[in-house]
Amino acid sequence: MIRKYIVERRSWIMLFILLQLLIIFVSFYDPTIPFQSTLYLVFLSMILFSTFFVIRYNKETRFYKSLEERDNNLDLTSIASPESPFEHMIEQSMTDQAELLKQAASHNLMTLEQEKDDILAWIHEVKTPLTAMHLMIDRIDDETMKTHLTYEWLRIHLLLDQQLHQRRIPFIENDLYIEHTDLESLIFDEIKTLQSWCIHKGIGFDIHLEVPQVLSDAKWLAFILRQLLTNAVKYSLASDIIINSYVRADQTILEVKDSGRGIDPRDISRIFDKGFTSTTIHHDNTATGMGLYLAHKAAKSLSIQLHVQSELGVGSTFTCTFPQRNEFVHITGV
Repeated sequence: MIRKYIVERRSWIMLFILLQLLIIFVSFYDPTIPFQSTLYLVFLSMILFSTFFVIRYNKETRFYKSLEERDNNLDLTSIASPESPFEHMIEQSMTDQAELLKQAASHNLMTLEQEKDDILAWIHEVKTPLTAMHLMIDRIDDETMKTHLTYEWLRIHLLLDQQLHQRRIPFIENDLYIEHTDLESLIFDEIKTLQSWCIHKGIGFDIHLEVPQVLSDAKWLAFILRQLLTNAVKYSLASDIIINSYVRADQTILEVKDSGRGIDPRDISRIFDKGFTSTTIHHDNTATGMGLYLAHKAAKSLSIQLHVQSELGVGSTFTCTFPQRNEFVHITGV
């Protein structure tokens, strides 16, 4: 800060030095002026100027130091009180800008909230004709046509469900109710939703639940399972998907294992990233890169550790490690 202050006041410093040199020059060439007395006077002036400089440095940089040290936010309370007219101008300008930014942020937040509400309302409206469409598909006699239409209907249903949860996930903490959740009924409900797709692909399920219940939120846990099962069915072909639950190190673990195409080792660390699909089969236009990302975010809010082990061309195993009860003490409803 001292270097910046010297640079800021360099014109005044140079003016003072030039004045002192001028006085010495005049005294040196004018015999009527005592040269030694002049030097003494210049010396005293230098001392007084240096003292003045130090005093003014502490006084004039206090406001700017507070600007330099403040956090990069809209809170201006940490700024020192301005003293000079220019400092008042700076403070007023910053206050006006902060107020404008707060108003813009508030407006943008209201706009985003309105958009979110509109999209949620639209999703719920679309579900009505989608349900009617499913009933109409059930009355089709042509099994081939019925299978194809059911698959496309399921894709729309899953994408809408994904969008719905994507809009809700920023506020998931307000939507949690932790209770003992029956794994079997939850898993079978999700499998039933995917039944037509699984039949079409020749996929079965091998389920072994040593632990029948877990402590979690049933609705959001169902969403996580939906993403894992959808992912497993999508990338498997004519093989069984194995679902196990067991206890290890006093923690319940739910495992979803498929025999699909597997995941490239270079992709493992990125599969839970938003929008990431694959570097192995990059032309897969049906992948959105959102399912596992949303599942991971929901799992994190539920204190569930979501991991994956995979071998390219062999298959993948996703594991959900559930927390113990004492890890939920901060969530209302336990």
